[in-house]
This record gives sequence, C-alpha cells and structure tokens, in this order.
Amino acid sequence: MSIFDQDLPKTAANFAPFSPLGFLERSASVYPDRLAIVHGLGPTALRQTWRQTYTRCRRLASALQKAGLGKNDTVAVMLPNTPPMVEAHFGVPMAGAVLNALNTRLDPEALAFMLDHGEAKAAIVDPEFAAVFAKALALRQSKTPLLLIDVEDDLFGPAPLKLGHLSYEDFLSSGDPDFDWQGPADEWDAIALNYTSGTTGNPKGVVYHHRGAAMNAISNVLEWDLPKHSVYLWTLPMFHCNGWCFPWTVAARAAVNVCLRKIDPALIFDMMREHGVTHYCGAPIVHGLLVNAPAALKVGLPTGVKAMVAGAAPPASMIEGMERMGFDLTHVYGLTEVYGPAVVCAQQGDWDPLEIGERARLNARQGVRYHLQAAVQVCDPETLQPVPWDGETMGEIMFRGNIAMKGYLKNPKATEEALAGGWFHSGDLAVQYPDGYIKIKDRSKDIIISGGENISSIEVEDVLYRHPDVLAAAVVAKPDARWGETPCAFVELKAEAHATPEDIVAHCKKHLAGFKVPRAVVFGELPKTSTGKIQKFELRQRAGSAQAIDV
Repeated sequence: MSIFDQDLPKTAANFAPFSPLGFLERSASVYPDRLAIVHGLGPTALRQTWRQTYTRCRRLASALQKAGLGKNDTVAVMLPNTPPMVEAHFGVPMAGAVLNALNTRLDPEALAFMLDHGEAKAAIVDPEFAAVFAKALALRQSKTPLLLIDVEDDLFGPAPLKLGHLSYEDFLSSGDPDFDWQGPADEWDAIALNYTSGTTGNPKGVVYHHRGAAMNAISNVLEWDLPKHSVYLWTLPMFHCNGWCFPWTVAARAAVNVCLRKIDPALIFDMMREHGVTHYCGAPIVHGLLVNAPAALKVGLPTGVKAMVAGAAPPASMIEGMERMGFDLTHVYGLTEVYGPAVVCAQQGDWDPLEIGERARLNARQGVRYHLQAAVQVCDPETLQPVPWDGETMGEIMFRGNIAMKGYLKNPKATEEALAGGWFHSGDLAVQYPDGYIKIKDRSKDIIISGGENISSIEVEDVLYRHPDVLAAAVVAKPDARWGETPCAFVELKAEAHATPEDIVAHCKKHLAGFKVPRAVVFGELPKTSTGKIQKFELRQRAGSAQAIDV
C-alpha cells in the first residue's frame, strides 16, 4: 500500500458523490429570495423564489416517497417547459427515483412503449397532453398500475381530461416541506432516463448518472461564462436531454427560469423584453424563426443576449441576422448519449475582424470538447486510432469521459457496441483540423455515393443555406440508373421567396463540383422532430433512397 493511501480513508468528511441536486440547496440557502421561476407575462405571471422552489421540490420528493416510490423507481413526466417540469428535475431524484421526461410530440404507441420499457410507476401529466397520454395508457402491455398526477396550468386553461384522482398541487401539499432528502449513495446512480427518437423500431433508453449530469451542468456554465442571476428563457424542450442539463445549470448560478409553453416568436420577444432575458438555447429552426420574424416584433429587445445553437451549422445569414438583433451565437454539438452538447465551437478573438463568410465557415465547425469532458476525438472506426488533423481525413467522432451515458436500458448488445474500445461511438463522420477543431461531414448513413465518389450531404446543405431565399434545406440520396445515387435537395423557402429549382441548381454550380450538384430540387416544408431536427429518414423515403430506413 502506498504511503498516500495508508491511514488516509475515504469518509463522509472528505468525499461526497457528485450530484446536481446540491445546486438547488445552495441557491435556496444563499439566495433564498432571488427569483427562480417566472411563468407568464404581466402582473398575473407566476413568480417563485429559490426558497419556494426548494420547498416545493422537497414536498414533491416527500410525496413520492410517501406514495411508495424510491430508489431506481421511474417517474415519467409529460410536461411542457412549465414550473412543474423544473421542479421534477430536482424533486424526482431527491426521492431517489429516476426522471423520465417524455417527448411531448410522440404518438401514443411510442409513449406506451416507453412507459412499459422504463417500468414507470408514476406519471405527472400536463392537461395539454392528457388525451394522447390516455391513449398511451390504453396501449400499455404492463399491468402494473401507474400513480397518475394531473397538473393544472392557468396559462393553458381548464383541463379537458383528468387522468387520475390527484392534482399536482394536492400531491405536493401531502409532502413534507422540510423533507430530509438524501443525495445518491453513489454518483453512478441513475438520475434520468431519456429515449432516443427512434424512427423505425423501438427507441433506445439512455441512462444518465448523477456525476455526468452535474459535470455537464457545470460545463454549460464554463462554456458561456454564465453569470449568477442570469435570466434563461426555456425555448429548448426540457424533455430533450433534460434540456441539455440546463435545469441544473440554472440552479447552479441561482439564475432565473423563464418558462415557455410553446415556441412563438412574438411571445418569445415579449418574454425577452419583460423579463430581461440574457440566455436561451435552441435548434436552428428556433433561431431561424426569430431572425426571420417581422422587424416590428424586435423593437426594444435587450442587447447582448447569448444564444446557443445545436444541430446544423449556423449559416452566414443566421449569424448576420443574430448580430443585427444584438445577439451572440455559440455553436455546440452533442447527442442524447452525451447529455446534450459536449463539444463547443469556442470562438477565438482573432475571428472577430474577419468578414462574415469566413466567420461563418469557422463557426460552422462543431469545435472542441466541453471543459469537463475527458476527450473527444475523430478516430478510425476500425482501429480506434485518431485520424490525421488535416481537415480532410474522415473518421468517426468518439467521446470518452464522465459526460457519457451509463448505457442503453435493457439493451446490453447496443450498449457494448456503443462503448466498444473505451469510447462512445457517435456514428457521426467528421474531420479534425490542425487547431483541433472538429467538423462533421455526415452521418455514416447520410453519405451519398455517386459513381463511386463520396458526397457529403452536409457540404451540399451548407451551400444551399447560402442562398438568400432558403430557410431550411436537407440533402439525401436519390437512386439513379447511371450513377447509383445522386443528391436530391429538399428546400423550404422563406416567406415571400420566389426561387425556382433552376435558381437553386445554378447557385450550387457556383460553389460545388458538378457531381455534387443536386439533380433534383423539391420545395416544401421539411419534416422535423419536436426538437427541430430535420427528419432525413422521411425525406429518404420520399426520394426512394436505398437508405430510406434508419437503423
């Protein structure tokens, strides 16, 4: 035994499992009367302090335990970005249970599968989703009864349907406001269960641990230099990767949760003005809606708002539009399996004087690892060795560290494959530049092979986004008798735009090699997930691609 281990035990005095739950306790202790949650506009808006929020979360934890729920029991919630959703991120794990935030746009069949697969023992449901949830309950295979708790929200109006016999407020009133909750005995304990958005077959259940949730929450603080008492607007669904861990991030800085039931540009701008919003996150579609909103809606906006975008790289038009509004945009990348964003395009000072096109090119890269992620590397998927940092050699993005899932629930084969060789395999193909910054080239299934040549759909999409009339774009493979596959572009135009397919093709010819230019252009609204991601699997089906089914 080493001298540094002898008579130096790990005890409760010098070691505690790392969990984000303590962030709430600290903010309630240090800033008890600071605003924690606001829901609504004007004098009738709900306003809740950190002391009140902590008390309500303790009541929720106590009530769950009194109802017989405890360690490793799953509590499903189907809630929009409202105060009960914030409270669930603390109250559920404070009871020792595991939070399963359900995607509010899923169909009853998918919801029924998740309730059964996750072995939910309780469900907290908003009135907006009561009808679809009732259908899901009828489709469940499990005979285990669910404790059903109905939320009421004045901003929604009267509940059209009651699922259970308990209202959320009555349930909380049964709990102890001084409940002596305990943190996890082991930071490896599960804190949340999040299902991937499966497109065919059943989705996979991604299990988060307390340590990972806490570390990504703190990484969010570090990537944004997030000041205490910031004002965070919930444009990002909290069901998506637990809101990229931001419920815990906001608590760590005793910031303000500005709740938002639905995405509406006019409402978002009103919220920003009235509440002094300083930060918000979202998919490209959300930022695009704000940039392209009528100028009249943007009058009097706070300046210096920090925005975070994940998903498709922000085109120059988006960056310009954000700058015109006085917003600062940060590009991040991640997956459900790594707690949301775990890579950031950290901006360098010498980028500022560059012209907009060059800044857009640099900002389009996914970037470098989050502060508290151990490693992110582009590797050869066969050898697991890093590819050359030349910006050209393609490999697979792989993650290693604390900000990675425990694995897939009840799916050992998928877990073993995903974590093979000591790395989490993302399935995203990318290159790494000499400065270490990563740029995605495609998903492995999205590469188009035309006449033996590989075409990156992302490269073609980047060019499409440069066209001034293009709001959203996606490129997939279309079968071709001669070439095997050719690019097919699906394009969503901005309002009042009049571009023709010929205009789009001519634009692409200016920026792409001939074989990369789309042979077909289809106009129309693009199918998107609830988090704003374009559903390429559906577009592949429309194009008749051999890769029309996601696996």
